[in-house]
Amino acid sequence: MGFGAAQLDLDGKHALVTGAARGLGASIARKLAEAGASVLVADVREEQARELCEKLTGEGLEARFVAMDVRDAEGVAAAFRSLEEAGRTPDVLVNNAAVDVSKPIEHLTADEVRRVVETNLLGPMYLCLETYRRMIARGGGHIVNILSTAANRTWTEAGPYAAGKSGLRAFTHTLFKEAQRDCVGIGVTGIIAGGMETPFIMERFPDADVSLLQSPDLVADTVLYALSVPAGSVVGELVVVPRREPSWP
Repeated sequence: MGFGAAQLDLDGKHALVTGAARGLGASIARKLAEAGASVLVADVREEQARELCEKLTGEGLEARFVAMDVRDAEGVAAAFRSLEEAGRTPDVLVNNAAVDVSKPIEHLTADEVRRVVETNLLGPMYLCLETYRRMIARGGGHIVNILSTAANRTWTEAGPYAAGKSGLRAFTHTLFKEAQRDCVGIGVTGIIAGGMETPFIMERFPDADVSLLQSPDLVADTVLYALSVPAGSVVGELVVVPRREPSWP
């Protein structure tokens, strides 16, 4: 149990996590379910997502698969309408889905740039649009956007990724300010996460030094911590990186 889980009771709440089939998303989904939430597992990897749901439900937790490509604005809107009709409108949204193309800008294609920016920036924005207006109507909720050290400091072969995460950080800050104005019951948190030992890293960099990476469970714990802060306060942004993270500060 993480430090946030001990103080967090999500019984009766619905939590939607994007990119939840594996890696950090799966860790977040599990910890939210263990805290009592009915977790909506959203991912384009349907087989893996359904396997995770079956595993969680087999342990007595609540999890359902939601078919969703975050790049498809109309599909996202349709998914939210279906969830609303089923009485499963998310009380918690975690925008975790992300992709990267590690190539020099000289060799990037327009399609690669589009895929990264649509997934990492436009997708979370589409999810926030659908979620925020519903949270306003209900008077509460919490949105967590998973950011990256690339939102503050970039490196070579990371142009589209850094652009997307930087944009998402700016959007998150704006949403935070609007929530302060529109509804004090809505929390907005950006989590700047350093390198993790997940498929997102290991599939692209199989020779990566894992001693320089952190467990996704630790980052998932920060999500629970952000959700556990009592009413009257909100964690606007958290930074959690490995002790020897080379891209921070």
